[in-house]
Amino acid sequence: MNIEQIEKLVKLIEDSALTEFSYKDEEIKVTMSKLDHPPVISQGMHPAVMPENRPQAVESTSEEEEALFITSPIVGTFYSAAAPDVPAFVRVGDRVKNGQTVCILEAMKLMNEIQSEFDCEIEAVLVSNEQKVEYGQPLFRVKKI
Repeated sequence: MNIEQIEKLVKLIEDSALTEFSYKDEEIKVTMSKLDHPPVISQGMHPAVMPENRPQAVESTSEEEEALFITSPIVGTFYSAAAPDVPAFVRVGDRVKNGQTVCILEAMKLMNEIQSEFDCEIEAVLVSNEQKVEYGQPLFRVKKI
C-alpha cells in the first residue's frame, strides 16, 4: 500500500459517516478512527503528518511487536522545544535516557517538562508542535533499548 492509496482511503473514510475502519491482509494492517486532533500516518519507519481533522491510520507489518508510547500525563499544549528558535528536545531516531526531557506541555500557563521514564529510541512523534493534547494521549512511539 503506497501513500497515494492511503490518502484515497483516508479521504473516503473522512467523507463517510464511519467513525472507525480496519483492513488487514498478509502484509499490512490499517486501522482508522476519526479524532479531534491531527493524526499521524506511518508506513514502515517513515511517519508523515496529515492535515487537520483527518482519520488516524496506522500500518504495521508485524502484529507481534507491542507498541510502546510516551503519553501525556496532563491536558495541555504540546511543545517540541523550549523556544521557537531552538532545536526540538528529541527527533525520530534519537536515543533517550531515563529522566531525559522529551517535550514541554503547557497547562494553565505553567510549562511542564515531560521526561522519559525509561531508556528508549524515538520511533515516531505522534503530535504536532503547539497541538492540544489530552490526558493519556500518546505523544511518542518508542522502542526500549
